[in-house]
Amino acid sequence: MQTFKDFEIVITDDSPDDSVKQVVDSFSELPITYFKNDKPLGTPANWNKGISLARGEWIKIMHDDDWFRTSESLQLFAQKTNENKAFIFSQYITVFESGEEKKSNFPLLWKDLIVNNPLTLLANNVIGAPSVTLINKKFAELYDERMKWRVDIDYYIRLLKKEKGYAFINDHLVNIGMSESQVTNYSINNPQVELPEGLLLLKKYGIQPLKNAIVYDAWWRIVRNCNIRKKEQLYDYVPGEQWPKVVVEIVRHQSKVPAKLLKIGILSKLIMLLSRFLNRHILND
Repeated sequence: MQTFKDFEIVITDDSPDDSVKQVVDSFSELPITYFKNDKPLGTPANWNKGISLARGEWIKIMHDDDWFRTSESLQLFAQKTNENKAFIFSQYITVFESGEEKKSNFPLLWKDLIVNNPLTLLANNVIGAPSVTLINKKFAELYDERMKWRVDIDYYIRLLKKEKGYAFINDHLVNIGMSESQVTNYSINNPQVELPEGLLLLKKYGIQPLKNAIVYDAWWRIVRNCNIRKKEQLYDYVPGEQWPKVVVEIVRHQSKVPAKLLKIGILSKLIMLLSRFLNRHILND
């Protein structure tokens, strides 16, 4: 359906049978490169496989439950490459299994925030899923295969640090399918996922980004929403690793307050700001 025709399609297949291959064979008029993984790679290794096989100048990831919203979507992405930015993303619409749709709304206040401190994406992924992005291949990173939940945020952080900018398309060009079986529903507020991946981000980027109140609040909410009330729980979920003192102190500060009070938004924010003030010497070391 796309009006823009200068593209190739790369499909890397993790499925257990040949059903995807049968569908691919029915579209012989399209320039499809099909690759069946010998054994399932899982996400994000399967994404990386697709990137490695791509021959074009630009990489347009499309997850298997996402699709272009209009026939002009790819054309509008292609036109945006004229702005000489290696990282491009658009608005999108989340489509739920019920048929309900929700439009994204990129907040203008975050326009410079994600460039000046890309770790703010930990608080609010204002970019969205990888399917809304277009990335120049010479700047393309590989997704960190140690991660599942924060993998797209980590990817965007690295791109923004490298590119120090982006091009934004203020049109809803992609539909993002949302279902109960997705990684999001398993991972969010799950300490078995949130804590190991959060610690990996701290190892990659250090604690200095927590000087920013938005990033500090993101960590405050991770600890609160995972119901971590003792520092020992950090080590239970991520054994054999050393946690930065600032996170241990966040746990200690929250443990002094009844959990039900931390669920009151404005009160939690005020206590968070006090915690950040008390931790300022750690962040400034």
